[in-house]
Amino acid sequence: MKELELKYGCNPNQKPASISIANGELPVTVLGGRPGYINFLDALNGWQLVKELKAATGLPAAASFKHVSPAGAAVGTPMSDTLKKIYFVDDIAEPLSPIALAYARARGADRMSSYGDFIALSDTCDKATALLIKREVSDGVIAPDFTEEALDILRAKRKGTYNIIRIDPAYVPDPVETKQVFGITFTQGRNEIDLTRDDLFDNMPTDNKDLPEAAKRDLRIALITLKYTQSNSVCYVKDGQAIGIGAGQQSRIHCTRLAGNKADIWWLRQHPKVMNLPFIENIRRADRDNTIDIYISEDHDDVLTDGAWQQFFTEKPEVLTAEEKKAWIAKNTGVSLGSDAFFPFGDNIERAHKSGVAYVAQAGGSVRDDHVIDTCNKYGIAMSFIGIRLFHH
Repeated sequence: MKELELKYGCNPNQKPASISIANGELPVTVLGGRPGYINFLDALNGWQLVKELKAATGLPAAASFKHVSPAGAAVGTPMSDTLKKIYFVDDIAEPLSPIALAYARARGADRMSSYGDFIALSDTCDKATALLIKREVSDGVIAPDFTEEALDILRAKRKGTYNIIRIDPAYVPDPVETKQVFGITFTQGRNEIDLTRDDLFDNMPTDNKDLPEAAKRDLRIALITLKYTQSNSVCYVKDGQAIGIGAGQQSRIHCTRLAGNKADIWWLRQHPKVMNLPFIENIRRADRDNTIDIYISEDHDDVLTDGAWQQFFTEKPEVLTAEEKKAWIAKNTGVSLGSDAFFPFGDNIERAHKSGVAYVAQAGGSVRDDHVIDTCNKYGIAMSFIGIRLFHH
């Protein structure tokens, strides 16, 4: 098949809509539902991301995409009981396979942003992964294959309309890509930059040049994630998963703040007060996630005032104070940070330091590189200038 008709484009008034291929056959097969224009944008970007993560780390990878940027990305490393609890997968009876672990991490990192996401999996979707997908609000999933058990579970989701896409893992696109804007065709070579090469982190201008293997892995995860994130973008990574992604900001510092705030929320969700919130029985997953997000924020009174807390909790929780939050965030260490272009000023490093960043990879080349380096040295941060820009539009 060379062309697939879509229901409509980005919006219902944008018709006709389709995807097509100039040479050969489309590498995708729709196994369920009727994916739309944005679904395919998310699916194909997500597939590229997880395929590259798998190639770079040797581990199964998953991504949670929303509006053509990842809300989460991760590889399939084991999870602590704490992470299983805050990702709400501690009650799954089925043993979590490596690809299920990758998906749980990708989906759990920023649950608010992942609501209604499109999922990308580097490996065959198995029963354990399908069971996790079944319980979340999601638009669809793309993977190289699906087990029969997984297909049965997913085809029953959303009354049979759930979008399921199988992609040919051997598909290689043409080296030159085009797109149209306002009737004008743009042409460029695909971004085939190799982020796995051994010398990627050789240029380290900071006093601290110690970059452990785990940090190199996390920095590669950050950079590959940024390669498929709308620019400007910054990504915080810890223990094999993105914990905060700032996408599509016009200012670099706003990217760093946005991603850092998300990383802080990810860490605060592990605070004992948050983990032990006394939710009412059968609270909807989306309501629970939103309540946690508000409870952690400065707007906590919205869910703690009399007449409000009874909707969510069996008893009124204590406030998580600003002092408690600051003390808890200070315990987060060993975080890696990637940027899709150079940091123009040291204020980005100041903000990153507050969220536990110990390792940085960025392009370098700012007229104020000296200020950025000095700020890293002030906090003992190891930084690499990779000499590569990763803009994505």
